[in-house]
Amino acid sequence: MTTMVATTVPAAVRADRTKYAALLAKAALFALLLTAIIWPDLSGIKGKASTARLVVYPIGALVLPLWWFAYGRTKSKLHKAFPWPADLLLTLPWLIDLLGNRFNLFDTISWWDDAMHFILWALLTAGALTAFARRDLTRGLTAMVALGFGATAAVIWELGEYVAFVRHSAELQTAYTDTLGDLTLGTLGALLAGLILYQVRRSH
Repeated sequence: MTTMVATTVPAAVRADRTKYAALLAKAALFALLLTAIIWPDLSGIKGKASTARLVVYPIGALVLPLWWFAYGRTKSKLHKAFPWPADLLLTLPWLIDLLGNRFNLFDTISWWDDAMHFILWALLTAGALTAFARRDLTRGLTAMVALGFGATAAVIWELGEYVAFVRHSAELQTAYTDTLGDLTLGTLGALLAGLILYQVRRSH
């Protein structure tokens, strides 16, 4: 009995911490979005498709909870409880992007944009696979699913950026090269996330 308690409590504590981290990330995200509405000049996203971001970012952060409460909690065979780790992973990219813009890191640090395309796509892909991909996939299938999701999401993002603000900005002159680099980094980040997730699932 003592052994069971000792091994169960840490898992429960970790689960609670992940839950609170996910909720805190969402609260911070919506606080930043609210300040962007109230003080647009201080948001860091003015002139960077701010209206589109104010619509897309909440959807991105809420897509898993909405899916879960509408469908997943009764139909999903992947989880018996809400997947808080996946929810945290799917929320962090939107929050980190807003923070980067708020502190003007994209315009003041030359490598920041490239790093974000790699890291944020890794987080997004890890979250999507954690939430929706079967745990018994082989390494090869996990990599293929990660590449499929990550590359598709990267293409959609770049198309959105072009339509929303790039075609009307000074960035248009270098948009082709930048887009190719962003697509490559996002895809590589997604692939790395898939391989890491496979190893993590295998070890558990």
